[in-house]
Amino acid sequence: MTPVELSRTVLHAVRRAVDEGDLAVAVPQRVVLTPPGPGGCGDYATNVALQLARPAGQPAPRVAALLRSRLLRADGISDVVVTGPGFLNISLGSAASVEVVREVLRRGGRYGHGNPLAGQGAVRLVAAREVRAVVQLDAIARILRSQGALVHAECVGPLQTEWGGVLGVHVDGVRGENAEVGVRPVPAPSDPLPLGRDAARWALLHPAPHDRPRIGDEHLVQRESNPLFRVRYAHARSRAVVRNAADLGFGPEPGPVNASALLQALADHPRVLAATAAHRAPDRLARHLVTVADALAPLLPAVLPLGEEKPSAAHRARLALAEAAGTVLAGGLTLLGIDAPEHL
Repeated sequence: MTPVELSRTVLHAVRRAVDEGDLAVAVPQRVVLTPPGPGGCGDYATNVALQLARPAGQPAPRVAALLRSRLLRADGISDVVVTGPGFLNISLGSAASVEVVREVLRRGGRYGHGNPLAGQGAVRLVAAREVRAVVQLDAIARILRSQGALVHAECVGPLQTEWGGVLGVHVDGVRGENAEVGVRPVPAPSDPLPLGRDAARWALLHPAPHDRPRIGDEHLVQRESNPLFRVRYAHARSRAVVRNAADLGFGPEPGPVNASALLQALADHPRVLAATAAHRAPDRLARHLVTVADALAPLLPAVLPLGEEKPSAAHRARLALAEAAGTVLAGGLTLLGIDAPEHL
């Protein structure tokens, strides 16, 4: 069950409580799910009971209890705990986690893509004529298109040749100097072109737009202190274990795996893409890829059988999860305009 599907399930529980006369409120359009905070538990938490308490004229813990009883009957939910003033903490069943892996493998690099922005008219983006601004413009346009938006990306003045040739930036048109600019992050303090396409784009996209990017060789070093290296290395290792497993005569088969942080990160990917598009902030996607890579690292040593050990259902399930994580990493890097090599 993805966060989007879980949000719909919570909304359905609210709607049932209203239809059955237990709540007299207007059903909200959406429910926000977040990782549980301090004192929370489970896979996701929501404050929807607190939001509905006042209009319902009931204490938030009672509203939470009404929703909990209905959520416990929903497929894919193993437990719901009410904490604090009325937060709902939801745990997903192992079948729901398996379904996330199946969905990633089924959708491939398009996992998390959708059409929530389709039919809303063209989005016109205009960037300042500065290297970081045009790279941000290019990434934002890619991510918006992944959510079904029709995008027209423009720059104030013509691109420098190297911005297209080296950094892979594409624009649909050129605006005059008096055009209203919507993409204007803190400029790069120095020329990123010597870093090459992948490291330069990461250096310009990983920091939040209001933060000053660092342009230096730290983006090229192959060590754990470099987030870009961790992401690309995790992807390359995920591809390597799939190849090695094939050499050993077995393949991925989704099943229960004790890797909650990684499973939650994969399930959260569609929400991250939607939020990245809504806020026009590629740094959100970049940071999410680091989260996926760091959550994948502890799993990888246990994917392949050791010594004379025979491949088991557990190995196949871990292999499927590793392949799914690599798929998400590759898809995310592609949206940022960065290569995801299979060998590193």
